[in-house]
Amino acid sequence: MPATEVVDPARTAARLAACVREAGALALSMFGTPINSWTKAGSSPVCEADIAVDRLLRERLTSEGSGLAWLSEESTDDLARLAARYLWIVDPIDGTRAYLAGLPDWSVSAALVENGRPIAACVYAPATEELFIAAADKGATCNGAAISTTGGVSLAHARIAGPKRCLDRLAAVAPPFTVMSRVHSLALRLARVAQGAYDVAIAGVDSYDWDLAAADLLVHEAGGSVTPIGGGLVTYNLPVPRHGMLVAAGRDRHAALLELFRDERLASS
Repeated sequence: MPATEVVDPARTAARLAACVREAGALALSMFGTPINSWTKAGSSPVCEADIAVDRLLRERLTSEGSGLAWLSEESTDDLARLAARYLWIVDPIDGTRAYLAGLPDWSVSAALVENGRPIAACVYAPATEELFIAAADKGATCNGAAISTTGGVSLAHARIAGPKRCLDRLAAVAPPFTVMSRVHSLALRLARVAQGAYDVAIAGVDSYDWDLAAADLLVHEAGGSVTPIGGGLVTYNLPVPRHGMLVAAGRDRHAALLELFRDERLASS
């Protein structure tokens, strides 16, 4: 499609889902097998499967002269993306450490962003056969069934996942809550909020566009919010695609959380 053509979010999400399923099958075929891995900048692991999945998704999503820009954790960043209306944001394997360790909590995460916000998204966890799909103003699903965030305002006994240091600080100002598994894939952690399995998920500092964009749309379309702790939407496709601490929850509980994060004891979390 020409770069100037208006994208239909629902049709794009369906196409994206097919591509992500194929990418997930490729990753799963290499999962648990001896593969080469190495460390890149920032001590982050990368492996042959990351590169193979990245290559497949780029071929599928940017074929036919689409003209859509590209940003991936495993590709060289082309800053020409900054002038693009539409941008694919991809993490070929979110949770590479889990993938290499033979754990199931990794995912393939991909979203199409329009003018800084996601409009079509998929998060696929091949090891657990969970495919999350969202399109702007069309809701969110997991394996074809509609999903939604949990209701309520209180944090008492809420199921919360996030970095231990942050949860320890939150415990100083919040009523007792239940600490959930952090989940190695940040995209999948946020998807757990979208499907109502967790009430709250927190992303620590230094998350990136590719960790967040797809899951951001999932949570919003499932009736929740993902924002910085000071509020406001997350903007994607900036020169430096890195973000500070974020919080995800159903909208009412999210508002209560932002009030808590104004407590000075949480300011440096």
